Amino acid sequence: MPIQTLHECHNYNTVKSTSDNQPKGSTMSAIKEQPRSTRAGFERQSRSGAWIESLRCSDVSRLWAELHRLVSHHPLVRASRSAGLLIEEGTHNAYTDLTQELFVQLLSKGRFQHYLDTEMTNAEIECEVGQIELTNLLTAELRKRHPESYRLARRISTLIQSSANFCRFDTSGIDDEPHRRLADRIYGLSEWPLNKPRRDSNDLEQRIKMIAVRQRDTRMVGCTGDSQIVIGNADLEDLIISVLEAADAPVDVRALRSLVMSRLPVMDIYLVPLGGDDADDGGNQFEPVDGGDDPEQGLMRRESEREAANFVDGFLKSLHETVRGKVKQYNRMLGVLWHCYLSPDHATQLEVAATLGVSDSLVSDYRRRIEQELRSLSFGEIEEARQFEMALRERVRALVLVGDEEGVPV
Repeated sequence: MPIQTLHECHNYNTVKSTSDNQPKGSTMSAIKEQPRSTRAGFERQSRSGAWIESLRCSDVSRLWAELHRLVSHHPLVRASRSAGLLIEEGTHNAYTDLTQELFVQLLSKGRFQHYLDTEMTNAEIECEVGQIELTNLLTAELRKRHPESYRLARRISTLIQSSANFCRFDTSGIDDEPHRRLADRIYGLSEWPLNKPRRDSNDLEQRIKMIAVRQRDTRMVGCTGDSQIVIGNADLEDLIISVLEAADAPVDVRALRSLVMSRLPVMDIYLVPLGGDDADDGGNQFEPVDGGDDPEQGLMRRESEREAANFVDGFLKSLHETVRGKVKQYNRMLGVLWHCYLSPDHATQLEVAATLGVSDSLVSDYRRRIEQELRSLSFGEIEEARQFEMALRERVRALVLVGDEEGVPV
């Protein structure tokens, strides 16, 4: 991405010398006759820093200044501040430390000498440093600090681009349209008309609150088996569809990822030492804050538990009404609710059907009814949804166990 250089005096002199040799009218006509690609390449070249000259002269100060310019204007750097990656006091200090880290990385990898050996242009060097080296440095830190959010954001982006259920709403299909970053692209359901209007962010957040928070899938994945899956791809695609249906409007990718992950129990834990070295007696000492509830927090927690119990009563009553109060069907629905959503065993739908002695289509129909009732719930905070999930698990576990002891098929 071309970035405006700080050396405006140099660019101004270059343009001025050209205009001195020709009349103004002939200069403008000559520029108009140039192909668009040639003018674009010239603009990229003129906006790039003087990388080659600085490398050949071993001008470290000038190289550092060019790197600081790239860091200060990089969009991912600005986004990293909100993600908690740049926590130093003041914008200047944060950019300075990141610039120093980038400089050391390029120097240790021998990239500066590589740029000279391969005879890269100023524009090519600036593109590689800004779009590859700096981006890799930031994404590696982001992956370390927020592993689950980073992984889920990539999965959501992949699904909306690859699944036939979604389509892009900010393009007409013409190849010569201006390039737009993925985070700014607008997606919606493929069944919607292309002229469907959008909604503001506040309206979207209010509409998404009607979607229940999904249960965390604790299965371990990865080559080392040290990461939880959180949610499978099929369920994640269903959640994205539910979010878009609730929004009833196309959403840009950045907002869509945020809305989807707000309905998921994402846990990004980054451990930070509270004190210095034990051998350093003169360092600052910190006392960890007591994690127990104070009286006010205890009261609020008990109130939230009572509210969650009320939600459970209403939810089970709604399930009972969907089967018209029939005991046998209601017990089967409780069995599907337990084995498919609440049990830690994570059985497949076919295994649940075999356990309950019913057909796979019946289990699928019960799951559809359960998810429909879950979507009708409305929680103000994620903590309310967690309390509801815990209370529902305990209540359904007790009902399923009682049904087993009495010999009632569930």
